[in-house]
Amino acid sequence: MKSVIYHTFSQKEAKEYDVQQLEGQRAEAFVSAFLRRSVPRMSQQACEDQLQRKAVILEYFTRQKRKEKKKKSKGLSAKERRDLQLFDIKPEQQRYSLFLPLHELWKQYIRDLCNGLKPDTQPQMIQAKLLKADLHGAIISVTKSKCPSYVGVTGILLQETKHVFKIITKEDRLKVIPKLNCVFAVEIDDFISYIYGSKFQLRSSERSAKKFKGKGTIDL
Repeated sequence: MKSVIYHTFSQKEAKEYDVQQLEGQRAEAFVSAFLRRSVPRMSQQACEDQLQRKAVILEYFTRQKRKEKKKKSKGLSAKERRDLQLFDIKPEQQRYSLFLPLHELWKQYIRDLCNGLKPDTQPQMIQAKLLKADLHGAIISVTKSKCPSYVGVTGILLQETKHVFKIITKEDRLKVIPKLNCVFAVEIDDFISYIYGSKFQLRSSERSAKKFKGKGTIDL
């Protein structure tokens, strides 16, 4: 039986026997053989050109991070709000005197919006401001209507939807007046503005972007 003895060279002995050169030659021979097997179509010169470069970039795949979809919080639907009666005014709250402070706040809001209602202020400018303003708290009156029972109804506007005005009268009665086929008057500081409900069927939040045209008379 042959015995194999491993001998470790010191740095001095390695230089004398040129061990480093032998190891380098073996490594170069191994790399050349590996490249011939891996890329047989590439010539020897092309392989050497590739190895002379500073870096050889291998193909790799990156994992794409999945974007988590943020769930948008959905608000209550119109039906759910009606079922919960969120906007219903309770009978004990249907009192005209309770909303007089709201009317005073609305008047101050309109004065600030119009930069002060002075005697020389142009009526057209006030009319344009009122048509786009928030009318909650205003005192409005029905001056014309195809339904005679609505004519003369006056009160503080409590709620406005796309199609109706809800007002509280001095008799503490909550009235729901449709905008369609009605003309309303809004008065502030002796200035009266007329609103044709048939042309005013918008939500209060949508009126700021609406362009209204001044017209003399409109048939109901």
